[in-house]
Amino acid sequence: MKELKEHYKKNKELIRNRLKDFEDSYKKSDKHIFSELCFCILTPQAEAVECDKAIKKLKSTGLLYNGNPKAISPYLKAARFLNRKAEFIVGARGLFKKNGCFSIKPYIDGKDIFRTREWFVENIKGIGYKEASHFLRNIGFGKDLAILDVHILKNLKDYGVINKISKSLTKNEYIKTESKLRDFCKKINIPMDELDLLFWSKETGFIFK
Repeated sequence: MKELKEHYKKNKELIRNRLKDFEDSYKKSDKHIFSELCFCILTPQAEAVECDKAIKKLKSTGLLYNGNPKAISPYLKAARFLNRKAEFIVGARGLFKKNGCFSIKPYIDGKDIFRTREWFVENIKGIGYKEASHFLRNIGFGKDLAILDVHILKNLKDYGVINKISKSLTKNEYIKTESKLRDFCKKINIPMDELDLLFWSKETGFIFK
């Protein structure tokens, strides 16, 4: 625990600056917000850095906004399950692009972020609780949401917050683990969104998204 707090002290300013970047992201266009959702669609069982590269290439070619699954999938090789994820992207786009314009912010209620998360889980193929939480955090609404990926779960086990790492979490298991993480954050006096990036930087050596 001492090592974690020392790491937090060294990286707190960088972490808070990154979270400010996420908040600023929401001020950008609905088109940009859609690209952040697509990034999170790519992340399951894939490296975040590679997913980010794929999204940037799809944006630069315009395929993210107009391409069909067959055109998109070759860019997703590093993200794995390329055909399925390409279909998920196009499916999500069908919900948020009407008459050539993107509109996703009306579906995001900053006053009830848990209900918003439920909506994205229920309505977007390829989005589970982890991905929905990740998306909402990346656009500035992650203060009370947990992104329970394998890196976070490993750390939670190491610090005795959970007893085992499950390969997949049911809704109830996710909510229960999130609650345990919330209590742990209060105990060590580190905000939940900051702890997520702290664990990430501890595992990888840098702060990403």
